[in-house]
Amino acid sequence: MPTGDRPEFIVRSTALAGLTLVAADSARRFDRHTHAVHGIGVIDAGGQHSASGRGPVQALRGEVITVNPGEVHDGIPMQGQNRRWRMLHLDVALWDSERPAVEWTRPVLRDARVAALVGAVFACAAAGADALAVEERLALLLHHAPSTLGRTAPRPARADCGRALAQARERLAQALVPPSLAEMAREAAMSRTQFLRAFAAAFGLPPHAWALQQRLARAEALLAQGAVLADAAAASGFADQSHMTRAFRRFRGYTPGQYAARRR
Repeated sequence: MPTGDRPEFIVRSTALAGLTLVAADSARRFDRHTHAVHGIGVIDAGGQHSASGRGPVQALRGEVITVNPGEVHDGIPMQGQNRRWRMLHLDVALWDSERPAVEWTRPVLRDARVAALVGAVFACAAAGADALAVEERLALLLHHAPSTLGRTAPRPARADCGRALAQARERLAQALVPPSLAEMAREAAMSRTQFLRAFAAAFGLPPHAWALQQRLARAEALLAQGAVLADAAAASGFADQSHMTRAFRRFRGYTPGQYAARRR
């Protein structure tokens, strides 16, 4: 629960297109999930354990945390206590204009200068500064954080990630009503159990969980464009608005309404 009168989660847009601020004060546990954005933030109080795509993470007060688009990770508060953090979420288009073909290589680091620069971007944007002022501070942050970055090379396909798995993933990404496990397994010439294990090994999550993350990303994109909540839910493949709200709370901490209202 949040402390005092501070809300559990705050999410808001900024004058700089593609940059969103997220502040949290929560003991909420997050199941494995993904984001469609690059993220960098600072733990302000407490701590958290996480199993990220780059290995196990233990982040403490004052440390910088990062996440890459599509990276499967979870979040568990230490000793069940509240932890507070401030995060900068950068859309891929904004990120690529500064750091093409680059991603975070370290999920957590203790670097006072980088932490201060994250705080400077957050404070400037939260105060309502214009886009140029925010962009200047963001450029400084990315310039002084090279040790946390690494150029990405095309990732080789895993041995068990064949064409059938890639096709199944594409269907899951596009379909509002996902194909059945039996259907995907049959097309991949596998048993359902074999397909389930192969898909999770290749893409980090089993098919249903992976598809749910795609629905969340689609809903976020629609809400960012001003879509009505019910319309965003339907267009993203959720059963209804309540289903979408439960998914947002489970994997983001905040509601779709909070996300949509961040531009107001």
